[in-house]
Amino acid sequence: MGKVILVLSDALGYKAAVDGMGFLGHLVELRRASLYKIVGELPSMSRPMYETTHTGVPSWEHGVVSNLVVRRSKMPSTFQAAVDHGKTTAAAAYYWFSELYNRAPFDFVNDREVDDESLLIQHGRFYFKDEYPDEELFCDAALLVRRFNPDYLLIHPMGMDNIGETYGADSSQYRNQAIRQDVMMSTLVVEWLERGYHIIVTGDHGMNNDRAHGGTAPLMREVPLFYIPSQGLGEGNTESLLSHLQLAPTVCKLLGVPIPETMKASPFV
Repeated sequence: MGKVILVLSDALGYKAAVDGMGFLGHLVELRRASLYKIVGELPSMSRPMYETTHTGVPSWEHGVVSNLVVRRSKMPSTFQAAVDHGKTTAAAAYYWFSELYNRAPFDFVNDREVDDESLLIQHGRFYFKDEYPDEELFCDAALLVRRFNPDYLLIHPMGMDNIGETYGADSSQYRNQAIRQDVMMSTLVVEWLERGYHIIVTGDHGMNNDRAHGGTAPLMREVPLFYIPSQGLGEGNTESLLSHLQLAPTVCKLLGVPIPETMKASPFV
């Protein structure tokens, strides 16, 4: 039985993360954390990957095949598995997550802040501007932890995606945003570990030099996965490849809830 925080940093490419995230790299060097590379599922777009990372199912199967598909998820998800087994869920995330797991379409007034145990995301703080500051998003998430102590918390900053689509992956702005996110997380990670959380930091997709994503090129598919166990040591830089399909069953395993039959990939821990 455990608690999990998933930081799903939108458009966090592998190279930008490994080169720029010094605190997380420090934990990897000390073997307090494990580092993996994910070769992402396709298409390398946001809404399909939000659904894939939370259902463990490829886009062709779950049906959210592009950002234009606006509806609730039809598959068992980590949020549903948690709620069905008495766990508390929360998210500080872009409003597309509310549409997938709470209500669609998003009501920009009523759905922006929710505290409702009947929902799959019971405590939600949802933003709808791509340029919403990552600093404020991490503060939203930190307050959810302190106020509700959720068993499963999703944190979804948009800064890497917004800056990558403005300047491209081969830009100082994109690389520096990875550094800023790492700094924002550093003191919070220490607090969350003291509260007994397992922490996973990864990306939904990467970004290319043409300020876009969606295709099959490595820059658009390769993202990092840092795993920090609540106690004990990690494995350092494993140099191992994972799939996005492994994320949802891993979260369920760490939460101590049954893994839905639709999540066929093996947990990575």
